[in-house]
Amino acid sequence: MLKIAIVGYGNIGKAVMEAIEAAKDMELCGIVMRAQSMHKVTASVPVADDISKLNPKPDAAILCTPTRAIPEVAEKCLLQGISTVDSYDIHTDIWELRTRLDAAAKKGGSTAIVSAGFDPGGDSVVRALLEVLAPGGKTFTNFGPGMSMGHTVAVKAIEGVKNALSMTIPLGTGVHRRLVYVELKEGYAFDDIAAKIKADPYFASDETHVYLERDVDALIDVGHGVNLVRKGVSGQTHNQLFEFNMKINNPALTAQAMAACARAGAKQMPGAYTMIELPMIDLLDGSREELVRRLV
Repeated sequence: MLKIAIVGYGNIGKAVMEAIEAAKDMELCGIVMRAQSMHKVTASVPVADDISKLNPKPDAAILCTPTRAIPEVAEKCLLQGISTVDSYDIHTDIWELRTRLDAAAKKGGSTAIVSAGFDPGGDSVVRALLEVLAPGGKTFTNFGPGMSMGHTVAVKAIEGVKNALSMTIPLGTGVHRRLVYVELKEGYAFDDIAAKIKADPYFASDETHVYLERDVDALIDVGHGVNLVRKGVSGQTHNQLFEFNMKINNPALTAQAMAACARAGAKQMPGAYTMIELPMIDLLDGSREELVRRLV
């Protein structure tokens, strides 16, 4: 049984707990979170404000913290010999994070699975498969309509924001509109907050609209989706067309991908990996013979 710790206990952390409880080869050995929030945990597992305080020591930590906290949190775990799985979602920085965590993982004799979740993660694997089948051409990833957790967390981190929701609206051919709804703390100007949101790297490259709301919670729906389309060339044969669709609960899918990656990480040599670098069979529970007989 893999001993798993959850670091962070928001929507993703709670969904990861459910994924671990459903897995036959994993057990939850503890939750790491801020001391002032520990009373929110109802599970009968150890809760600590630092992973080093958990006993027994986890085999792996599934990191459910905001993306921008992941590099430091992951590095700390890896150097202690605790493998990590994260859902880091700033696409332009993934290789740099992988390089940084690769060094820490090899030093600590652990593994880091980087950017495992909805997208990047599961969609990355689909994009890779489509490119295998049609090496020439272009893949368009159309998200939504739905709530983007990474974008929402980024807005909540802006000083003066009391609550927030970021919705992703697909416009086609990989182009998106961001609709951001915010509640503000007293004393902050809406125009200033809106400008900061639009300048954030999460939003700077997309058409972004910001709206002031009295009750953001009344708008929240964690459903999301993706439409992946590739039109390409197999060998010298043109007009190969592929389409992949998902309509999902975002936290549940992200959590399931991360739990599967914790399983796969235990089967790799020390170092850092993304999902497209992992053997597909290592993500699944079961013997190699049974999986091959059933799935091939």
